[in-house]
Amino acid sequence: MLGLVFLYFIGKYFYKLAEQFNKNKWLFAILGIVVYYVGTFVGGIILGIMDIIIDIGFNWDNNLALGLIVLPFGIGAAYLFHFLLKKQWEKSMIIVEDEIQDIGKSLD
Repeated sequence: MLGLVFLYFIGKYFYKLAEQFNKNKWLFAILGIVVYYVGTFVGGIILGIMDIIIDIGFNWDNNLALGLIVLPFGIGAAYLFHFLLKKQWEKSMIIVEDEIQDIGKSLD
């Protein structure tokens, strides 16, 4: 149930970001959720490699603990993607100036 709440809020924030910059809202909401899952997957891979190299002694049968440990990786990946999208879209946003007020002014 907690996972569904995270998915809702992640989708909601990406939806609002895409709406703010006039992009495809549902595409980026779903893409944000996919990035969250990719982040948790990468976190699990990193945890597995650390368990092989350092021998942490992690109990792989405990799904709740595994889910809570990889949760920050997923949230971090979604936040990083949100930050990068917002920065890229703000950079490429064109600000339209009202040129009627500039008629008759010198170009200096």
